[in-house]
Amino acid sequence: MTTIRAAFLPLTDSAPLIVAAEIGFAERRGIDLDLVRTTSWATARDRLVFGQVQAAHMLAPLAIAVTLGLSQQPAALATPFKLNLNGNMLVMSSEFAAALDPDPVVRLSDPLATAHDFGSAIGLFRRKPVIGVVHRFSSHALMLRYWLASVGVDPDRDVTLRVLPPSLMVEAMRGAEIDGFIAGDPWPAVAVADGLAEAVATGARIWQRGVEKVLAFRAAWLEENPDTVDSLLLALDEAARWCDDAANRPALAALLARPQYVGESAELIEHSLAGMIVPRLGNPPFAEPDFMIFHREATAFPWRSQALWIYSQMVRWGQVKPSAEAEAAAAAVFRPDVFRRALGASGAAMPGASMKMEGAVSSPTAVGAYRGALTLSPDRFFDGRVFDPEQIAAYLAEFALPR
Repeated sequence: MTTIRAAFLPLTDSAPLIVAAEIGFAERRGIDLDLVRTTSWATARDRLVFGQVQAAHMLAPLAIAVTLGLSQQPAALATPFKLNLNGNMLVMSSEFAAALDPDPVVRLSDPLATAHDFGSAIGLFRRKPVIGVVHRFSSHALMLRYWLASVGVDPDRDVTLRVLPPSLMVEAMRGAEIDGFIAGDPWPAVAVADGLAEAVATGARIWQRGVEKVLAFRAAWLEENPDTVDSLLLALDEAARWCDDAANRPALAALLARPQYVGESAELIEHSLAGMIVPRLGNPPFAEPDFMIFHREATAFPWRSQALWIYSQMVRWGQVKPSAEAEAAAAAVFRPDVFRRALGASGAAMPGASMKMEGAVSSPTAVGAYRGALTLSPDRFFDGRVFDPEQIAAYLAEFALPR
């Protein structure tokens, strides 16, 4: 039995790691998976970089930022497995939301119209809105920036973005330190259930099947321990399949609700797993079937084009200077070669290519597969743009707020 210590944050999308440890998938693959609960993404990053853990539940952009030397101690990280797609939500105080469409279902259904309303509401609010983000290098923050900028809102000038750990967002709203936040489940649902906020937009509507959390390793450790990495990825693939099975939702919600894991209401967690989003306290739920995805449609496959979309947004917002070297390093963080090696003999369907046009799939589409048959579902951006990973400069030149 090989022990792997893995850091995680109390979020619903940590489910594959928790299930692998608790349901026995890791043990059956010869892995003693020791999960280390961590409060902030900065701490999870440091535990991985300095070798306190061998693996970490991590924000996809943070893994790239660390590799590019943008976030504290530089280190080469590698992610051969995505833990989920989607799963985050923007919520704002009722005071701010009063200036938006009064029907929260309309808000959630039409993110472009809501972005226009949001831009107008900024000028009517009593102060520059303070919006919590879990890390400057998070999918949440990049999607929020993308969404706001689509209607001419400059996220570095027109709002204040404040970094807080996900589990502290609700208390920050209760204390009026922030006017809203974007974070992963369950914390937006908790804020709504406590009457502190209303749902404004979901990540699943900003970028359908947008990249979220990944499993990250130090690149050197990954290369030195191929058999252990492969065994863990096989266990996580089985665990993710279990998480995506609707029949397992009650058990999964109860497991995540334990104090040592997420520690919040099983009922709230189960609603999110089922894609039933309560937009405002007292309102009926809004159906968002793809709110969070763990396994289907090769969710875990680390498309290098998604790493490059993240890189493009870092360039756009002046977080990194564009260069051929930085672009190549960012793409190399995602490791489809390791994914194929680990799962190749399992019969799992996986793409034959390592990059694709992001945002180009508008209806279920069969794609060339390395193993089995694979159909990809829509992955559209809300504004209809398509990201070509081989034309990053041209893509960035399209935006109204170039950086």
